[in-house]
Amino acid sequence: MCGIVGLFIKDPALEPRLGELLARMLGVMSDRGPDSAGFAVYGGGRPGFVKLSLRAAAGVDPDRLEAGLRGIAGAEVAIALRDTHLIVEVPVAAEAAVRAALAADHPEITVVGSGARMEIYKEVGLPAAVADRFGLAAMTGSHGIGHTRMATESAVTTNGAHPFSTGRDQCLVHNGSLSNHNALRRELARGGVQFETENDSEVAAGYLTSRLAKGEALGDALKAALGDLDGFFTFVVGTENGFGVLRDPIACKPAVMAETEAYVAFGSEFRALAGLPGIETARVFEPEPATVYFWERAA
Repeated sequence: MCGIVGLFIKDPALEPRLGELLARMLGVMSDRGPDSAGFAVYGGGRPGFVKLSLRAAAGVDPDRLEAGLRGIAGAEVAIALRDTHLIVEVPVAAEAAVRAALAADHPEITVVGSGARMEIYKEVGLPAAVADRFGLAAMTGSHGIGHTRMATESAVTTNGAHPFSTGRDQCLVHNGSLSNHNALRRELARGGVQFETENDSEVAAGYLTSRLAKGEALGDALKAALGDLDGFFTFVVGTENGFGVLRDPIACKPAVMAETEAYVAFGSEFRALAGLPGIETARVFEPEPATVYFWERAA
């Protein structure tokens, strides 16, 4: 059992409250997943730059790291430290060199995501505490997704926490279990998709990455997942400009959505949505099984 939340802002006037609202939704889902939590926020970005979301071991010196990366990627490297995570913004042309330097010189640092606008944070602990540690309530942006985890089939570790990201500006949170993830992992790995954990949810993220890399739209990739992924699942997916929801054909995992002129919201239970502005006049509905729901903002 896990908890999922997601919020896609349609009215730009609400973007300054994205983090505040998402943090509240995440905290409400604590009893569905009290052992770890994570979230992805799509905020601002600089043209020609990519943000690397890094998880660092205790004792990493951000000033020393920044100085080293400036020697590789130039003076415009920017680093923001948030608790155990670092957001490193580098020119797109220098990304490969920066990743290689991190792998060679900083094995204590893990890249958990990258993108022009996406930042990912995740840690062990109660969801509200994890949100507080990273300052989620103060973050702004157009959309975000979050996950609270109850580790029923694996250890309680940060590696097992969601969201999972295997492609630029693309991430996924998952409630459920896939039965064919090992075979699919091998197939995707042969195609060049890289995995960092044994989690079946990372395989689902990798599957979508492989489809998007071929030029498919997110909606089409989600439709294809219905035939290629075996098991029971609810996915909430973020891309640089999009927000998608998909439930398997049986749809045994709880899910509820709300839509107004200002936002679209998802929660594993309605109480995650109850505090949203204008919820009393929202269109509240249960997403249908085997049906793709997808919203996208103008690029």
